[in-house]
Amino acid sequence: MLTPAPRIAQFEKMGFGMFIHWGLYSQLGVGEWTFHLHKRKMEDYKKLMDTFTAEDFDAEDIVLTAKNAGCKYITLTTRHHEGFSLYDTCGLNDFDAPHSPAKRDLVREFVDACNKHGIVPFFYHTTLDWYNKDFENDFDAYLEYLRKSVEILCTNYGKVGGLWFDGNWSKPDADWKLDELYGTIRKHQPEAMIINNTGLDARGCIGHPEIDSVTFEQGRPTPMDRSKMDKYITAEMCYTMNDHWGIGHTDLNYKPPKELIECLCDCRKVGANYLLNVGPGPQGEIVPMQKAIMGLIGRWMEIFGEAIYEGKPYETKSMGKYFMLKGDKCLYIFCYSLSIAGDSNVTTLMGKYTGIYAFSGVKDKIKSIEWMDNGEDLSFTQNGEDLMVNITPMPYGASYCVRVAKAIIE
Repeated sequence: MLTPAPRIAQFEKMGFGMFIHWGLYSQLGVGEWTFHLHKRKMEDYKKLMDTFTAEDFDAEDIVLTAKNAGCKYITLTTRHHEGFSLYDTCGLNDFDAPHSPAKRDLVREFVDACNKHGIVPFFYHTTLDWYNKDFENDFDAYLEYLRKSVEILCTNYGKVGGLWFDGNWSKPDADWKLDELYGTIRKHQPEAMIINNTGLDARGCIGHPEIDSVTFEQGRPTPMDRSKMDKYITAEMCYTMNDHWGIGHTDLNYKPPKELIECLCDCRKVGANYLLNVGPGPQGEIVPMQKAIMGLIGRWMEIFGEAIYEGKPYETKSMGKYFMLKGDKCLYIFCYSLSIAGDSNVTTLMGKYTGIYAFSGVKDKIKSIEWMDNGEDLSFTQNGEDLMVNITPMPYGASYCVRVAKAIIE
């Protein structure tokens, strides 16, 4: 049986992270792919650097927003496909934040704030580059530029949680010299997670022996089949709050908090981490709507976060979406679409559930079950591996989207 390396076990236990997409494109407010999709000319696009002040970028506020939401790590776009770097590229080029009106190494500020508040910093770094002409004209030279860029991130900012790459899908048949790139990371950051996004077309694929986590983008992750793996590999799913990664001023299609919370739970059901994205405003502030959503998720995590951090996949069968995770001497029971106690004139019952709920394949002997939010005991019967639980309604005044009960194991 495969066992996870310490870095992978630590990553899995973190469970929930914040993704940040921010760059020059944020000033335009039409998404992070605007250069390519809107067919902009680079000589015009790069002028956005002249107005990049980062005056609203408050790394400590961003980190505290993530921490208050229950996130244990943050993955920041240190360089996206546009080629502009939020860090000091140390002479590789001058298309970076220190050479802009911001005149700051924003990655340094980000890492310092993470370290101050106990959040693990992760670095997103593009492998696709629309700015660097070598990407199309001299790929070997470009790959050395990429490797040196990553080496800067691995040596100038202390210990980092991992490197998160994106863009290899742009040249699927090319030799990306990943042994050299990943070897540089292992040399300087041996305990860093290595993640390379396989994109929407190859969700859950591994790609290289050094990869520590497969990726799922949007949708829902599938359970990991490690039967043919040479090492234990975990999973992570990244997800947007609306329809874009970088800020879209007219993208008003925010997902309901219920969907975002359910998605977090669905990820943990199969042992995957949940990486929820925010797209800061033009000069680096988290916009109020996104900050409010993170705060709401944080209120849910204050009550049920233990189950997210401590629970591991547990194979049982049940009707609907209900599932269990296993913790230390306990099981966590995740319950969806519950009814609210109260008069039918003021509570909505359609599609809601209360009553006896059955689980099969429960191999552990249960001693007691109670709701994590208010400690109310739930009656149950267990016959071998069959468990029947009396699911009671949520108290009037509360609606948790997903409610979790804790079952103590004898």
